[in-house]
Amino acid sequence: MSQTYLDWNATAPLRREAREAMIAAMDVVGNPSSVHAEGRRAKGLIERARRQVATAFGADGADVVFVSGATEAATLALAGRALHGAPVEHDAVAAWTDGSLAVDAEGRVAVPDPGRSVLQAANSETGVLQTLPEGLVLTDATQVFGKLPFAFNWSGAEMAIVSAHKLGGPKGIGALVMKRGTEIAAQIRGGGQEMGRRSGTENVIGIAGFGAAAEAAMRDLDAGRWAAVEKLRNILENVIAAGAKETKFVGNGAARLPNTSCMIAEGWRGETQVMAMDLAGFAISAGSACSSGKVRASGVLTAMGYSPAEAQSAIRVSLGPETTEDDVMRFAECWLRHLKKHRAKAA
Repeated sequence: MSQTYLDWNATAPLRREAREAMIAAMDVVGNPSSVHAEGRRAKGLIERARRQVATAFGADGADVVFVSGATEAATLALAGRALHGAPVEHDAVAAWTDGSLAVDAEGRVAVPDPGRSVLQAANSETGVLQTLPEGLVLTDATQVFGKLPFAFNWSGAEMAIVSAHKLGGPKGIGALVMKRGTEIAAQIRGGGQEMGRRSGTENVIGIAGFGAAAEAAMRDLDAGRWAAVEKLRNILENVIAAGAKETKFVGNGAARLPNTSCMIAEGWRGETQVMAMDLAGFAISAGSACSSGKVRASGVLTAMGYSPAEAQSAIRVSLGPETTEDDVMRFAECWLRHLKKHRAKAA
């Protein structure tokens, strides 16, 4: 039985363009810090990828610092600062903030002091989009990058974090994007690579894949592929709502990512749903990938006012450009059958 992949917010499948760029980079032998021809070739791959990511992210004229992923990017940007954040932030950002910003029932966050605050562009669990205020210190743009039009230069944020594997690049590479002149304290010190912000020999292969994935993601966006994904997400929710009227769709009163549906079937634990769907051939999740497997209610959902019982009964289905209407219909029908069986057993 082949698996139907409906967990794109956790990681997107590796794009062909990224794979080809990575394979080509493997044949470049030089260290990018070396001044000979082979070193310059490696350095050239990095700088090409830097331009590709900057262009795709609307960050021309900004600094793009390559790091191991969004978690390291958040650490590099936020370590040593005292900043306000909301309890709906990803753990990588929440670890450095106070969780004091208020969240409404649709997952939207109020930011009274942007110059001392961080705010995600989109939530990984619910898909809820935020309105970013001018002067914001940092935004987590990992989920919005590649799925919706986004221009860092117009975002109002001083810094942003992004991750390659969310848009079809390789795992283990990301970037901190900063307005030129922004001061941060290097957390990894040594040879002074990445403009002195992040020392260590660069991951040339991963960086090349990131650049190629970013460029390809913009082509998909321009071609309207994510608008088609939104139609599939709406079909999914309509079919499930018709078959199980008690199902709650988190954040559906707010603007959301086009591909994300967070559903609550109270009394049916999220991790149980994930296992049942996995055995039936569907890959979904019970929250963000970094928190899946932890037996606790989603802090995102409880911050929005859902009870612990509701939060523990949530799943996330996230679609992508390769998802088909047949995938969506088969999943909805399978999920409804399993819900009916669960309700019968619990009666």
